[in-house]
Amino acid sequence: MSLALDPAAQDLLFREAHTANTFSGEPVTDEQIQAVYDLVKYAPTAFNQSPLRIVLIRSEEARERLAPLMAEGNRDKTVSAPLVAILATDNEFHEELPELFPHFPQAKDVFFTERPVREKSAALNGSLQAGYFILGIRAAGLAAGPMTGFDFAGVQKEFLDDDHTPLMIVNIGKPGEGASYPRSPRLPYEQVVTTV
Repeated sequence: MSLALDPAAQDLLFREAHTANTFSGEPVTDEQIQAVYDLVKYAPTAFNQSPLRIVLIRSEEARERLAPLMAEGNRDKTVSAPLVAILATDNEFHEELPELFPHFPQAKDVFFTERPVREKSAALNGSLQAGYFILGIRAAGLAAGPMTGFDFAGVQKEFLDDDHTPLMIVNIGKPGEGASYPRSPRLPYEQVVTTV
């Protein structure tokens, strides 16, 4: 059985896409990121809670604040990327539920009154949205370099607040020279999927 998605699009999003470690000097525009968001915002989350929040790092001043918070192996590529996105969760996402989930606006008070419950749900659904965001970056013809090698507490203090938890940092741009490693192996279908 074939997939409905065109093979060229499958290649763009999955088979030919790689994590980028170097980038060309070509800028990433606000319009490109807006287009990415306008596509991926339709992907599902539980209760349509949409807890992902994105901080775009463009200025030299912001890069200088971020660089020392990155793991050493991630520092140079983050400083040189045309655009850097901090992906975080909003742990107060429930305040938006009456608007985002109008057919059951009580979900805010029925399920999400306790902070630990919100944090767990935001982490799961924000991670889903982070995956969608990376696919959106690829759909825009750009490369993404997602990383979790950074000082989480430091990034939260420097760029966020107590209601937002960093998930990952993503370098974004057109791939540069030697941007990626050769494709690593993947697990076969039979090792991943079980039918009961």
